[in-house]
Amino acid sequence: GREIGPISGETVVRLADGATAIGFGGGGPSAVKIFESDGTWTNPGVSMIMVEVQGGGSSGNRSATNGIYNAGAGGGYAKKLIDVSSISTATITVGTGGAELNSNGYGQAGGTSSWADGTNTLTCTGGAAGANVSNVQTLGGTGTGGDINISGQAGGTQITGGGGGDSHLGSGGRKGRTNEPTSPPVGYGAGAGSSENVYAAAGGDGVVIVTEELDK
Repeated sequence: GREIGPISGETVVRLADGATAIGFGGGGPSAVKIFESDGTWTNPGVSMIMVEVQGGGSSGNRSATNGIYNAGAGGGYAKKLIDVSSISTATITVGTGGAELNSNGYGQAGGTSSWADGTNTLTCTGGAAGANVSNVQTLGGTGTGGDINISGQAGGTQITGGGGGDSHLGSGGRKGRTNEPTSPPVGYGAGAGSSENVYAAAGGDGVVIVTEELDK
């Protein structure tokens, strides 16, 4: 995993004077660990963490012959506050984005991302593979096991512009015009746009983000 922290400076949400955040009220600054590939989280001695899991996005269709330009979809997302006072490790799986297409074909599904610590399991599927049917949106992935679970946005079709579906942590790529490749998605887990006749970009890779409360 890649570690960023401790984090200092202004927070996104400021608590009222004297208030505490549930699970994060007794410690100091937070450390953020970002897993962009499979790995193991090891408890550094904290009692509460926030886990975010994002599935991979799918790639879009590439078709110069049959007019099926369905775009990739975003992966599912889940977020959970976890008491890890009795948990020492967790297994992390990070789903990759669907592979780019350099020849005619249908978009590839994004991979599933997950967190499993023996007590809590968060699972977020990737965006689905591109549909082999004209004007049928590619379905977004789903999130399960979190306090918050959000599905990825479906991919667009040639009728709706062929843009890739957004994820909670990323923005989908746009469709490639004639003789122009698709724009890749931005961030984590978003879908790629469809392509007419050059190539369709890969979907966005997933991620697992762990925010730890540090002791004072």
